Amino acid sequence: MTPPTVWWRVGVIFGAFAFNYFLSALLRAVVATLAPEFARELDLGAGELGLLAGVYFLGFACMQLPIGWLLDRFGAREVLLSLLALAALGCTGFALARTFDQLVVARLLIGMGVAASLMAPLTAFVRLFDAPLQLRLNAWMLMSGSLGMVASTLPVQALLPVLGWRSLFVALAAALVAAGVLIAATVPRDHTTQSAALRTVGGYESVVRHPVFVQTAPLAFFTYGGLIAVQSLWAGPWLTQVVMSDALGAARGLFLINLAMLASFMTWGLVMPRLVAHGIGPDRLIARGWPLGAVVMLAIVVAGPVADALWLAAWCVCTSVVTLCQPLVALAFPKIEAGRALSAFNLLVFLGVFTCQWGMGLVIDTLRSAGWSPVDSYRAAMALLLLGMAGAGAWYWAHPWITRRKRPVAACG
Repeated sequence: MTPPTVWWRVGVIFGAFAFNYFLSALLRAVVATLAPEFARELDLGAGELGLLAGVYFLGFACMQLPIGWLLDRFGAREVLLSLLALAALGCTGFALARTFDQLVVARLLIGMGVAASLMAPLTAFVRLFDAPLQLRLNAWMLMSGSLGMVASTLPVQALLPVLGWRSLFVALAAALVAAGVLIAATVPRDHTTQSAALRTVGGYESVVRHPVFVQTAPLAFFTYGGLIAVQSLWAGPWLTQVVMSDALGAARGLFLINLAMLASFMTWGLVMPRLVAHGIGPDRLIARGWPLGAVVMLAIVVAGPVADALWLAAWCVCTSVVTLCQPLVALAFPKIEAGRALSAFNLLVFLGVFTCQWGMGLVIDTLRSAGWSPVDSYRAAMALLLLGMAGAGAWYWAHPWITRRKRPVAACG
């Protein structure tokens, strides 16, 4: 039996990281709730909303490769603390911004500042805990992120008349500073990085050529990235422009979607160690589970205005199986490479988010300009996302067969 003091240590470390990731996810998703405010106050179109939401992920993506290198050399605590000040500065700048360009720059800084909010704890868990506990804590970190996304919906909508969106971002800047203080006080320094990794200048070639990374890369870009793109932005406009909900109704729908994701990640955290104990690993679950999300997305595209928040919540829950790619990748690499492996994977995810968020906005605006109705424009954008998801899933299925086919050829050569 694990001693209570060990569980207390695990809980304290997890809690510090989870609070920071909660804030990161809230900042990621809050544009979906604030979209009507931005559209009204700044007269933003779908493409501009997509850019404003997506530039967060562009900043996030740009930082991933440097962060992976730094995590493997200096540890999660030091890297995370160094970046949180940038995120707080970005939130302050966002609150003070008066033009769209200023909002974009501030949003970019926020994305860069919270870029290690998930990778840092996942790297720390690899070095501190055994594999079954890693799977549980990984899922529960995502659960804390879903809790942040839940907080970005109805709670934010309720605070808007009281605080306004500018004061809200000032409060978020203060919360990020508090998160940094909590992490500094509770998370131990990673001394193994000082003794081992600093002697080796490691790159990313071995990471990106690893069979597990190659197999999961399209899922990271199209399916995982598309999941976050819809959950953190396009679910809101879908509800207002296609389903014809008002702002409060859309916030309620987003609350339902994020609550469903919260329950989904809580369930993954509870069941994964038991499934692994019975020989059912993340790879098998991904292979069997990804088609469910594609089927539900097809139903949403066909249903159009009938596909309300319950449909979107069902799609998010069914698609959440692809989040198991993260622990799958982490466990495939030595601990000393965990930071680079996770950050390279995360780079693909958030490049996918940026591409899907901005790309879907451009598709919608282009089709609207060509005379398409809002409903058909949004359905077409979702259909393009479905094509990417289907191709990524087919690659995941095909890759082990391709690898087996290549091995005899290489041996003969």
